[in-house]
Amino acid sequence: MRLLLDKKKQEQLMNAILCKITVGKAAKVCSLSERTIRDWRRAKFSINAKCLYKLCRLSKIDFPKNCELRSDYWYAHKSSLAGMKSVCEKYGSIGGDPEYRKKRWREWWEKEGKYKSKLPITPIKIKKPRFSKELAEFVGIVLGDGGITKTQVRFTLHIKDDKDYGEFISKLTNKLFDVRVAICTSTKYSARIYYVSRKELVSFLVNKVGLKIGSKVGQQIDIPEWIKNNESYSRVCVRGLIDTDGSVFIHKYKVNGKEYRYKKLVFTNYSRPLLDSVFKILVTNGLNPRLSRGVDVCLDSKSDVEQYFKKIGSNNPKHLNKRIK
Repeated sequence: MRLLLDKKKQEQLMNAILCKITVGKAAKVCSLSERTIRDWRRAKFSINAKCLYKLCRLSKIDFPKNCELRSDYWYAHKSSLAGMKSVCEKYGSIGGDPEYRKKRWREWWEKEGKYKSKLPITPIKIKKPRFSKELAEFVGIVLGDGGITKTQVRFTLHIKDDKDYGEFISKLTNKLFDVRVAICTSTKYSARIYYVSRKELVSFLVNKVGLKIGSKVGQQIDIPEWIKNNESYSRVCVRGLIDTDGSVFIHKYKVNGKEYRYKKLVFTNYSRPLLDSVFKILVTNGLNPRLSRGVDVCLDSKSDVEQYFKKIGSNNPKHLNKRIK
């Protein structure tokens, strides 16, 4: 989601943040390039709301209130219509003489078109697994950093930090559905996109599993009931969610000149039903989570973080490495 701010307010906000942290550190926290952070500071582009929240929390600056949120590429439809109008005004009708095209099509149809076999185009079949812990973890991953369109399922991960976890997702997807996961790399945004283009997979995830096509925040999605009603499924689903949308970090503070350090675990999401479900599942597993700012579920104590990794665990090497450090 994108946060729409007045340009002057965006410049002031980003300058205040970058007075507290460096551009390099901000880029690392957001898994983006330094150029993108500088573009945000110049108000060249709107800011990713999730990234801005991380930066505000790190720099201890209040997240802006009562701001408009829009989905990524919200402007694309309006821009494409403006472009088409401009081209038509400049060049007139696009594609030549429509009557001539119709005439040529009729000639082709009478000569060969109507004699061609009309084979139905059917979706490529996939393996359709039963409900299981592996499928529940896959659902958590989709609800975290995944997305579903009418024809595609995709996951967007950091190009370096999540490379090993991307391999785990690819193997899990192939094992569950017997499909090949394609990969697209964007070095500009330090991202690697893992995707499967299968209408049959989308249909299965929507109609059988209970996921939804489109904006997860706009639809205020939640964990499907068949997962929430099973303790084992719930734990692994939360694992998938936190492996993608969670973070483990060192909290530092000073008391009487002495520095204290301990690990915290935070899960961030803008869907309130999903946050509430994760909160309840953690409580059910004997942990003591805290809801913060309406977008975070936090485990603040060292013992809770350790119990989380013992009871729920992680398949993301990035989180496992931070647990050890």
